[in-house]
Amino acid sequence: MTTKHYDIFLDDKLIGTTELDKADAPMGVVFGLIHFTDNILDYKFFKKYCLDNKIELVDDYPDDKLISTRTIENLKVINENGIEIKALGNQISGMDGEEFEITLEGVAYPFFEEEFLHHVKAYNNQFKES
Repeated sequence: MTTKHYDIFLDDKLIGTTELDKADAPMGVVFGLIHFTDNILDYKFFKKYCLDNKIELVDDYPDDKLISTRTIENLKVINENGIEIKALGNQISGMDGEEFEITLEGVAYPFFEEEFLHHVKAYNNQFKES
């Protein structure tokens, strides 16, 4: 299977890519590591961005430089065909010196199944008898 890559935009600026290689298919949730385009995209950047834009933080541990956001309205994920992956919500979480992850929550069917068929098949296969 060929790995799909998705571009991540914040305020219409490309900030990174992801493979969205993990999922909770029944819930329409996909997530994956972020490969940032710039090394200034870190705890300090996201903390300031969220404070400036009145975005609620789920977790914020300044001593550990760990952060987890609520939905960022100006965060978009675009597939290889230029189509935005529409979701009810999104989240960025991570820690400096470690990795950051993006989560898209509530991607509607049938689009979810069309775009992430491999996740749907993997979910369904876990219930097949061997």
